[in-house]
This record gives sequence, structure tokens and C-alpha cells, in this order.
Amino acid sequence: GTLISISSFSWFSMWMGLEINLLSFIPLMNEMNNPLSSEASFKYFIIQAISSMLILFNFLSFLISKEYLTPLNFLIELIFDSALLMKLGMVPFHFWLPEIMEGISWTNTFLLLTWQKIAPMILIMYNSQMNFFLISIIILSLLISGINNWNQTSIKKILTFSSINHMSWMLSILLLNQSLWMFYFIFYTLISLSMILMFKKIWTPSIQDFFK
Repeated sequence: GTLISISSFSWFSMWMGLEINLLSFIPLMNEMNNPLSSEASFKYFIIQAISSMLILFNFLSFLISKEYLTPLNFLIELIFDSALLMKLGMVPFHFWLPEIMEGISWTNTFLLLTWQKIAPMILIMYNSQMNFFLISIIILSLLISGINNWNQTSIKKILTFSSINHMSWMLSILLLNQSLWMFYFIFYTLISLSMILMFKKIWTPSIQDFFK
């Protein structure tokens, strides 16, 4: 699904890749021994379906005149960026992300923090320009994720707000230099993998457990 989205040349196949990505991740979230996973997967489905609906609405309104990737006008670009930022969990569309992270396993946490971010970020790179809206989102995400991390005791929520903070830096780099973004994302993925493997092995849901 990710590869279909980032290599597509029409709006419909781009949306279809995002849907395949969503529908293939939902079964991974459902676990027999985790009672919170079904609630988390349902919330994830609802949020992603809303953002996909916005993207499809955008594309259908744009397809009336043009089928292939051409520069979007400002209003359509605004709705399109908002839908992709909702998929990324950026501020102010971030409220679903900490709640879902608490209900899924460490493996799914890693996938949600890394692989699931690739397609929306690359689609923003393809179809967007650095404008006041994106700059505002980046600054808001940096501020709110930093402030929200001060009083957190849950390891997963700390990772979530840290991810939002890193996504802000990645978005700012992405629209200026794609090579730097790739290096940043690879390093972020490796660091996240090493931390999540450690937390998975010693099972530390909170900071207090970590110090014990």
C-alpha cells in the first residue's frame, strides 16, 4: 500500500494505496491477549477513514477537471494537507494517537511510529509547498508535543509525543531537502527500533517501572 501510494501517478491509485495500507494494518492491531487492542483498532479505523474520506472528496472534486498530478489550488491543498496531517497525528489532529498507542503491542507501536508515516509524508512532499498553514502546524506540533511530554509517566505516550516532535522536524526538512529527510527518517527508525526492542524485552509501561 505504501509503495503504491508513493509511486502512483493518478489521484485514485494514491488513495487506493493509502486504503490498502490502512486495511492491512487493522488485523495486526487485533490481539487475543490484549483487551485494549480491539478498541484501539476501531479508533484507528475511524480516524483513518475520516481522513481518507477527505482525500477522496478532494480528488473527486479535482478529477472533474484534471486526472494527473498537477499543482493544487490553495483550498484543495489545505484540505488535502489536513487529511494527511491527520493520518500522521500532527497537532491539532493528534488526540487519537496517544490513546491508540496505549492499546497496542510494542511491535505495532514501532510500525505506527515509523512505517505508517512514510506514505503521508511523501504525499505531502509531492503535492504541497511550504506555506503559512504548514509552518503553523510545524511550530504548533513542536510546542505542544514538548509541553505534553513534561508530565507524562507512560513510556508509550512519551514515545508518541516524541514522534510528533520528530515529525515536525521531518516535515520542515522534507519540503526543503529530501535527502536530509531520508537520513533523518532512517536514523529515527533505527533509534526507535532499539528503544522499543529494549522496552519490549523488559516490559516497562511507565517511567517508575523503568527505574525499578
